[in-house]
Amino acid sequence: MTVGALLCAGLVSTGGVANAADEWSPRSSYTSTDSGAGTYTVPLLRSDVPDISVERVPAAENKENRDVYYMVSTTMHLSPGAPIMKSYDLVNWEIVNYVFGRADIGDSFSLRNGQNSYGQGQWASSLRYHDGRYYVVFNTNNLGGAYLYSTDDIENGAWRRTPLGRGLHDPSLFFDVDGTPYIFYGSGGTSAVRLNADLTAIEQDYPNIFTAGDYAGRPFIGGLFEGAQFYHIDGYYYAVIITWPPGQGRQVVMLRSKELLGRHTSEGGVNTYEARGVLNSNGFAQGSLVPISGADGGTDWYGMFFRDTFPIGRIPALIPATWQDGWPTFGDNGVVAVDGEFAKPIELGPEQETFERQKSIVASDDFANDAPHKAYMDEEWTIPDPPKYDDSLIGVELLQNPGFESTPVAPWAAQYGATLTRDTTDPASGSAALKVSGRTLNGSGPNQFLNGKMQRGVTYTVSAKIKYTSGPDSVRFNLAADWGSGVQVMSSGNVPRGQWTTVSGQYTVPATANVDNFKFAVETPWANPQPPSSSVEYLIDDVSIVGQPVTAESPAEAEIAFNGSRLDPVWEWNHAPDNRHWSLTDRDGWLRLTTGRVVTGKYVYTKLSNRPELAWFEEARNTLSQRTFGPRQSVETKMDISGMKDGDVAGLAAYNRGFSYVAVKRAGGQNTLGVVNRVQPFSVDLDQATLENFVPGTTVSLGDATQVHVKADLDFASPTGQLWTTFYYSLDGLEWTRLGDRVGPQTLDGTLAHFMGHRVGLFNYATRQKGGHVDFDHYLLSDTLTAQNRPLDTSALDAAIAYADSLDGRAYPKDAWAEMRTALADARTARAGELGTQNQIDAPERALSYQLARLGTLKAAAPSLNLSVTAGTRCVGKKVMVTVEVTNNEAVHVKASAESAYGSAPFGAVPPGKTKSRSFPAGVASVPAGQVTVTASGTVDGEPVSASLDAKYDARTCG
Repeated sequence: MTVGALLCAGLVSTGGVANAADEWSPRSSYTSTDSGAGTYTVPLLRSDVPDISVERVPAAENKENRDVYYMVSTTMHLSPGAPIMKSYDLVNWEIVNYVFGRADIGDSFSLRNGQNSYGQGQWASSLRYHDGRYYVVFNTNNLGGAYLYSTDDIENGAWRRTPLGRGLHDPSLFFDVDGTPYIFYGSGGTSAVRLNADLTAIEQDYPNIFTAGDYAGRPFIGGLFEGAQFYHIDGYYYAVIITWPPGQGRQVVMLRSKELLGRHTSEGGVNTYEARGVLNSNGFAQGSLVPISGADGGTDWYGMFFRDTFPIGRIPALIPATWQDGWPTFGDNGVVAVDGEFAKPIELGPEQETFERQKSIVASDDFANDAPHKAYMDEEWTIPDPPKYDDSLIGVELLQNPGFESTPVAPWAAQYGATLTRDTTDPASGSAALKVSGRTLNGSGPNQFLNGKMQRGVTYTVSAKIKYTSGPDSVRFNLAADWGSGVQVMSSGNVPRGQWTTVSGQYTVPATANVDNFKFAVETPWANPQPPSSSVEYLIDDVSIVGQPVTAESPAEAEIAFNGSRLDPVWEWNHAPDNRHWSLTDRDGWLRLTTGRVVTGKYVYTKLSNRPELAWFEEARNTLSQRTFGPRQSVETKMDISGMKDGDVAGLAAYNRGFSYVAVKRAGGQNTLGVVNRVQPFSVDLDQATLENFVPGTTVSLGDATQVHVKADLDFASPTGQLWTTFYYSLDGLEWTRLGDRVGPQTLDGTLAHFMGHRVGLFNYATRQKGGHVDFDHYLLSDTLTAQNRPLDTSALDAAIAYADSLDGRAYPKDAWAEMRTALADARTARAGELGTQNQIDAPERALSYQLARLGTLKAAAPSLNLSVTAGTRCVGKKVMVTVEVTNNEAVHVKASAESAYGSAPFGAVPPGKTKSRSFPAGVASVPAGQVTVTASGTVDGEPVSASLDAKYDARTCG
């Protein structure tokens, strides 16, 4: 009988100083609500993770041999986008990948040529695993509709991008029991499309499978009625939907049917989905059902629903459910308290539990360029050729009869019921104006087609003089374009009653415009119901559209190509970055942000109908950001400002559409530090320079200083629902000075212009000349604010260092041990120096504790001997002989000996790859079954190893 085995020596002890292990007990991460005692509170992550979709990969279908969960979320205009988060216990999560680096290379996703994707971009992803492949589908509001991405390696692989050619609101990918792929989508009702077998195209539509109107009068029916995600459970198809009934909070409705496509396959075309309100408690709403393997071998289904917690954002919550008669009741009898506590549904070993609690979706950073290289960093895009322009259409008036001096007024035409007449009683100039009357809709007014005259990528100065004498005190007029993809406001302005007023602005025609069907029109803003301005009669004169000399940027290879710098996945750019103008390699251990262009003040929110202007800060490209976390957060960084140019503004911001930041402004060769605070209400027309003036009482002249430390303390709890930020500065990192009083309040922007939680960003923009740069040395987090007046506390750092010193590296994999030792060296350096803030303590402690917890899950196998041993019997005459062979599979010599019931014998040294044998005469004609014990010793990887192995033999009779 042959036995092959790894013969193991005893494990090297991981112990050391007893109290070091006892005292090191790291807290859960900033984005974990895990108590460490088997419970957690909701919401979970204390950060903005909206529109979640969660998928389980069962233990039998992954290499880890345990259930693994992945989650995707909405990131809109951020890059990289659609983060893939991973968890083993559904409570603690970390970011392991992104679906894309850039959703698009066009102007809108790149803050280029006046375009932006604020509040648009990637929305409401759906994540599914099927037949060994991962799929993510999401909609874009301004980038060409829905896209489906797929990969066979969700953590490290590249994703294949497939445009679906149309918009699918809040899409949910679903594989039926026979594998047929569908996408469910819609708002106010749910429709579906069937995809082809390889998920590259839409084959069939199934509109209005069910609608909110099908359940009219039910108490849980109201607004939204969207975000449907589908599941097949115990023979039923379930849909989970968010709804918002009048006078109530957001809540969860579930629908179920035996027929997936409902009225499309039912007899008589009737709706087959029954509906029930399943959660109406404290606003926990949109999200996923989550399967959890039960102790009895069955499946428990929980809910993962987010809750609006602005200005932090929309935060998910894992909520248990009790199922009865095929319907769930979530929480404690339908109640889910904010900060409510639940038992963790998945138990892990103590070492794994400790490690999971260290994982986070925010992190401090030393900008060491040591993050793993991911496939999204190497996305390949086809760079279009720069457009060619017809110079004869630049610098000339493109409208015919712009001053209405000719009769008739053609080619001007009326739209939406308006009446157009030439008026000579009160022109703004010349002999006539155009009178617009008979208006009943906001779109009622004049238009003129400019087919073949407008050019993509060209910026146009658009203007008109307008006057009205009856109606509201002031009316906003939009000078608009329409090429079949919805009305685009080119310029807008408020006109006071009774006086001629010029409405003017600039507009860059996007690359997606159909310039062969380009209509220019004059309108007033839309509202439901139609506002009083929709019926105002007015005069218009001297309308003008003139193309400006082309200064438009075009996508460039170097802008998009990987630049050798690898950021930790907790970071995202505010829109796609220009990789020519940031670096982690220009200066080791520093993030460099270089201005690549000058802000213009000509960007507007393309999402909003009234086209409000962007602040300079919002226009700035290459702002690097992380999520905020609550209830309190402190961020510290160090800036080298020696490379700034006049007109540059660089600093640290807590931002959304409303923002507060501390920045250095360079003017006249002098650097001044101060605080900017922009709060609601937000104006449509901006004086950007005035808007971003420093708050009085917060400015400091930096003189000859070339470096400055700044700190932002964010308080989301005083009161809840508002963000107040206090800024500090230091010239040495030790002595800190507050810059004025706390600033705010930052609150939810009701226009949803950004529609995400506040973020913390590092930025640098130019107002006069490009090419200046600022270097950031680190990004240090803490949850302790200076205003709490706590003494600096090094106890957690000291405990981590002591525990690290107690460990023996021989017990761990070499690469993991080396990473821990790097974190330990940083922690020792921090502890040995002077300390000025809790951030300077907490950042190295958290980094070291993460590595220590990771080591706890990676204890190395003890040194071993790889031997094969065979035992048997044979007859020699009429007597039995017991035999044993040993084969050395190691690369070193091994000493071995064998012992049996009939004696012992040494093998001596067995060379690598060789076999030796020994025999034991039994001296009898019959022997029972037995075994031979082989003992061996050798030196493996410098460590002495000794072990033994038993090899069995069968009974035998001879003669």
